[in-house]
Amino acid sequence: MTIPAALDALSAVLSDRLDTGTALREQHGQNEGYFPITPPDAVAYPINTDEVSAIMRPCHEHGCPVVAYGAGTALEGHQLAIHGGIALNFAKMNKVLAINAEDMDAVVQPGITREELNAELRTTGLFFPVDPGANASIGGMAATRASGTTAVRYGTMRENVLALEAVLADGTIIRTGTRARKSSAGYDLTHLLVGSEGTLAIITELTVRLQGQPEATSAATCCFETVDDAVNTVIATIQTGVPMARIELIDPMMVRGFNVYNGSDLPEKPHLFVEFHGSETGVGEQAETFGEIAEGFGATDFKWATKTEDRNALWRMRHQAHHAAGSLEPGKRTLTTDVCVPISRLAEAVGKAAEDSKAMGLTCVILGHVGDGNFHTGIRFDPDNADERARAMAFSAQLNEQAIALGGTITGEHGIGIGKMKYMQAQHGHGVDVMRAIKVAMDPTNILNPGKILPPVA
Repeated sequence: MTIPAALDALSAVLSDRLDTGTALREQHGQNEGYFPITPPDAVAYPINTDEVSAIMRPCHEHGCPVVAYGAGTALEGHQLAIHGGIALNFAKMNKVLAINAEDMDAVVQPGITREELNAELRTTGLFFPVDPGANASIGGMAATRASGTTAVRYGTMRENVLALEAVLADGTIIRTGTRARKSSAGYDLTHLLVGSEGTLAIITELTVRLQGQPEATSAATCCFETVDDAVNTVIATIQTGVPMARIELIDPMMVRGFNVYNGSDLPEKPHLFVEFHGSETGVGEQAETFGEIAEGFGATDFKWATKTEDRNALWRMRHQAHHAAGSLEPGKRTLTTDVCVPISRLAEAVGKAAEDSKAMGLTCVILGHVGDGNFHTGIRFDPDNADERARAMAFSAQLNEQAIALGGTITGEHGIGIGKMKYMQAQHGHGVDVMRAIKVAMDPTNILNPGKILPPVA
């Protein structure tokens, strides 16, 4: 591997858009998780697919690692250049290339964020529904198969990406999928790349599905005496067939974090944050049905938000959960992780996570998109305290083991990155060998985001 030789070749391609400055490299080595700062050797700013292809060719020749970089909001260290090389920053590839309103799809470059895309769509009556909370880039969301608060209604990135343009490790440009809503033509390369975390190809263009903006929207919060009551409300609501747009669980410790961080005064009890989309009549009926179900499980303190500014404030608070958790035990870091289990096992999984964190003496927040069985935990710990770090990691291991035992997955939306590689074998068994074979076939020199997803061969 000769990174300097690759950098010399790339400087001729990119000129001043290849930056080796210390401050910029340090910035690209930071992360939202608990991993140490890991700077790349250089940061490249391509402007189109052909240029990405031109970047990949010398990197492939010289064995120089390439890590795609979007908004940098990933939580499992996906974008860290742990083997050095190039951070491929897509900030200059952030345009909407086409909006096909009649077909309800759009063609975009990977660097555009979900908020920027929705701002472009505002006058069309359409919107892009996937909402992971952070203002992530669309390319990064596809690479990690992101979902979020609205997945229970609109699906994840897997359901909302129709086609891709991508560059392979050797610089070859491919197109996968079409704007048609279905296809039986060969292997599904689009959805092989969605969720591959930049380890198989570099995504340079996406065709995404859009939705019509709902006629009416209503949101609410309510609280319960126990987490079990809140979770059982979720299960009953989903099984009743109420078409929820969002249904989020917030545990008492997370409520405390919101109160500290936002200055709110929510009762420190388990809460559900919910939202309904549809016609005026439909939203009213959905809200009424949900209210009856929730009251049956002892819900109190209902607060409805029908004004846009009130709903925005509610979901802005929810989206600040990572930072709100950080307001608890200042000076520590947060080990943020997620699992997803069958909805019928959700109460058991959440209850066990709460019990385990308490038994280990850890400050833990629990929240999540529980309408599809996905929940998150945030453990506060001091990385320099060996005992506390060991307890945090032990909690994470137990959480993942339990999710697998309940028929679930070690991550519903955060992805694998660095943090969850050690659990891949337990979930997939010999399937990991198949993944390794695909990786070798598509990236024989192992330059695409090396050291991610697949655990080292023992």
